[in-house]
Amino acid sequence: MSNITILPASLAPHLHAALRIMTGLLFLAHGTSKLLGFPHDPNFDRLTLFSFMGLAGALELVGGALIVVGLFTRPVAFVLAGMMAVAYFMAHASKGFFPSLNGGDAAILFCFVFLYLAAAGPGPWSLDRDRA
Repeated sequence: MSNITILPASLAPHLHAALRIMTGLLFLAHGTSKLLGFPHDPNFDRLTLFSFMGLAGALELVGGALIVVGLFTRPVAFVLAGMMAVAYFMAHASKGFFPSLNGGDAAILFCFVFLYLAAAGPGPWSLDRDRA
C-alpha cells in the first residue's frame, strides 16, 4: 500500500494553530452576538448578564478571545468543552436523538475541538508558547 501525502507533515503544527484560531473566532462571534449585539440576533435582545445565557455569552466572549490568542489554552478549552457538553444536553438533546436534526451539531463539534485543544495545547502562534 502506498503512502500518499496530500499535505506535508511539517504543516501539522501550523494547521493545529489555525484550527485553534478559527475555532476561537467562531466561538467569540457567539459571545459578541449575545453580549454586544453584533451580529444582531433578536433572540438575545432581552438577555441579562446574570442569566444562564448571559453566563454562556461571557464564557464565549472571554473564552473565545483567550483561545484565539492562545493564552491559558488548556484550562480554558477544558472549561469550554464542558460548557458545550452542558449546552448540548440542555438545549438540543431533548429535541431528538440526531444532532443534524436537533441543531446540536455545532455544540458537539465545539465540545470535541475544545477537548482536543485541552489535551494537545495551543500549538505554535500562541501566547502560551511564548510564556513557556
